[in-house]
Amino acid sequence: MTETAMTPAFRGLSTVAYTSNDHDAAKAWFARLLGVAPYFDNPGYAEFRIGDYQYELGLLDGKYAGYLGGEVVPADGRAGAIAYWHVDDVQAMIDYAVSLGAKLHQPPREFQPGSRFVGATVIDPFGNMLGFMYNPHYLEVLEGR
Repeated sequence: MTETAMTPAFRGLSTVAYTSNDHDAAKAWFARLLGVAPYFDNPGYAEFRIGDYQYELGLLDGKYAGYLGGEVVPADGRAGAIAYWHVDDVQAMIDYAVSLGAKLHQPPREFQPGSRFVGATVIDPFGNMLGFMYNPHYLEVLEGR
């Protein structure tokens, strides 16, 4: 690809969509984890706005998973990329998610020794992978707002 004056740029996390075969249970679990109810709640899809920039976390009923691009998400729910959400305390968030029924997938680790970028993943009760990260760059951006 050649560079042009109109090269598209990533502007920040927009929406992360997770699927579940038990849509109502997923909505209840995420509402408890996030501390807010979905702002948009239809029978097949619900969406939460969370965080400093009001990022969107969507929950799609598993029976509609094919609408995500033509392929049904495998039963384990881990067919795509991991979205990491900035948190101030990675271990505390893992502990809280696990207390709500998530399973630890990858314990906290620095992505590069000495970088202070610490990440971890859990699997929610519906088979989706959630990433948590302490990200110094995120805090620098937030401070400059």
